[in-house]
Parts: sequence; structure tokens; C-alpha cells
Amino acid sequence: MKLTGKTILVTGADGFIGSHLTEMLVAHGCQVKALSQYNSFNDWGWLEDCPCLSDIEVLTGDIRDPHYCRHISKGVDVVFHLAALIAIPYSYVAPASYVDTNISGTLNICQAALDQGCERIIHTSTSEVYGTAQYVPIDEKHPLQPQSPYSATKIAADALALSFYNAFELPVVTARPFNTYGPRQSARAVIPTIITQIASGARQIKLGDLSPTRDLNYVTDTCRGFIALAECDKAVGQTVNIGSNFEISMADLVDLIKEIMASDAEILSEQARIRPEKSEVFRLWCDNTKIHELTGFVPKYSIKEGLERTITWFSTPARLKKYKAHIYNV
Repeated sequence: MKLTGKTILVTGADGFIGSHLTEMLVAHGCQVKALSQYNSFNDWGWLEDCPCLSDIEVLTGDIRDPHYCRHISKGVDVVFHLAALIAIPYSYVAPASYVDTNISGTLNICQAALDQGCERIIHTSTSEVYGTAQYVPIDEKHPLQPQSPYSATKIAADALALSFYNAFELPVVTARPFNTYGPRQSARAVIPTIITQIASGARQIKLGDLSPTRDLNYVTDTCRGFIALAECDKAVGQTVNIGSNFEISMADLVDLIKEIMASDAEILSEQARIRPEKSEVFRLWCDNTKIHELTGFVPKYSIKEGLERTITWFSTPARLKKYKAHIYNV
């Protein structure tokens, strides 16, 4: 299936990955409905800064409302479901919010897509569902381990989406991206945390545990993976990793960013930023064989090239002010 000319609904379009995906879909020739979470400020998140804003239909609402989900799914060919609560530390203190948004919200979107006869739904999972790697690289058969309330709700959401394929033949593809980074990423993530502290002139960079490893992917590559899976008929009913098949430790990541930014700042470990021991995911390394075999997808950006682009974006004074580098964001 080709997406060009299709009417597309993107939930979570006002967020980091969602806003980039919205831009890419417009460039792909799609008619895009972009869902931004309702707020009384009429603020559309990162969509406000998208050059394609005049080419999309911005909707404001909440995926926790099943009636609203059914309403916005009318006339939609394909749904990219990215809306979710994703901050792991906040899931420790507000787990019920994650159940409402990640589980009930996914149920509402799947039911709406089924009721409205959507041709395809791309459900967004996360590599966090795997927990600390039992073997590497991690393929889609790796056991799932709920090491945080966030990951537990994403495991449940993935199961719900797959159940709609098995029980009702809803054409679902579960895209499971590993750690994505790039312009517009949340301040709570490690790469913006490092970059904004250095760019703000901090002589001491406050971070958590630097021993974990991650498979890091520039946001453009992640979005390319989403679109490739949406256009792949053989991916329907399957869960597919999106990643680089390359891991880097957080310590080496800090060193690389410091090198690019010509920084000699000292690293301080701050207890508030360290996850509970059993909740920390110590190793993630993606096996991307399946997506390559299904779609031919390969990442375009090396970790250094992606970081250079990300650093350039974050380092402007106006953006640094928005990110409040002196505050620990959960």
C-alpha cells in the first residue's frame, strides 16, 4: 500500500516524533489530520514550529475519550498512533495516568479505526518493553519485561492492538522503535539533558547512571521506518523493531557530545536521576533484521552526524530558554 494521496490521522502529532512524522507524511503527499492534546491555551506543541502547518488539519482532543476517537477517525485511511505518556520517572508517581492514556487510549483508537473501516493502523510500541537485554542484539522474539509502570502499560497496549488484529482482522502493524533522539525531543531525555546543560555554560553536568547502553536513532530514520512499515502489506499483524543495530553506553555518549561541543565539563551523578535498581534497563541493542527484510530499511544517519544536527538545533538561545536546563524534568 502506498501512502501518497491517503488521508492520515497522526495521534500525538504535537510531540517529538509525531511532529517530525507529520512533516514527512505531508512531504510524502498525504492529507494529514494531526491530533494535538486539547488545552485551553490553544497550544499545538511542536506543530506550532512545523513549516507544513498550513498544509495540515490540526485537531485538538484526547485519546482517552472513545467518542472523540470515533469522530476523528471518520474518513481516515491510515492511523499512526503515537499519543502516549512516555516519561519513565513520572510513571513511578502517576501510574494510573499511564493506564488511562496508554492502555485505554490505545483501546479507543483501535476500536475507532475498526468501526470506521480504516485501511491500516500503525501502533507505536517501545524498546522499553524488552527490559534489560537477556541476549543481544534484541529481536522481536525477546521476552517482554515490565520494569516500570510505563513499560507495563506499553506491553498491555501492544497486546490490545494485536488482539484487534487476531479477533477482528484490524490491519495493525506494531512499530517498536528503539531510543530516538533529535530536534524537539523532550527535556527529560538524556541527550537534550546533556546538550542543554553544556550549551547553557554549566561547568558540571548532572546526570544519572552512565553504565546503561542504548541503540540510538536519529528521528528522521525512525520516521522513515514508520512509513516503510505502513506501506508494507507483509508487516500487517506483526511487531517490528526500528533501530540501528548499534549500541553505545551513556558514558561514551557523554564523551562524544562533549567532544563535538568542545566541552570539558565535569560529570556529576545525581541520585534523583537514578532509577530504582530493578527498574533500570541496563542494555538495549536492536536487531533490525526483520524491518530490513520486510522493507529494505536501513538507517541513514550515523550517531555522530545525528548528534551534530541535534546539537545545532538545541544550541540556539531561544530554544535553550524553553528547555530550562537548570531543572530536572521527569
